[in-house]
Amino acid sequence: MSRVCELTGKKAMVGNNVSHAMNKTKRKFDANLIKKRFYIPEEDNWITLKVSTSALKTINKIGISAAIKEAKTKGFLK
Repeated sequence: MSRVCELTGKKAMVGNNVSHAMNKTKRKFDANLIKKRFYIPEEDNWITLKVSTSALKTINKIGISAAIKEAKTKGFLK
């Protein structure tokens, strides 16, 4: 399974390792993802999502129901 946030769509970026001598080699910046269980009171069940830590902050701010609704409108969640 790919390392993509299920709520925001964040995924790995590509960049360079730069040495002291300014030699550049390709590297990957992975998204900071966490597997977390959330309780949805409207549906009265638990769901497990792979979310980024920035999405966790958003969930704490607006709530899980609003975050899921927003992700569905943007097309990140089915």
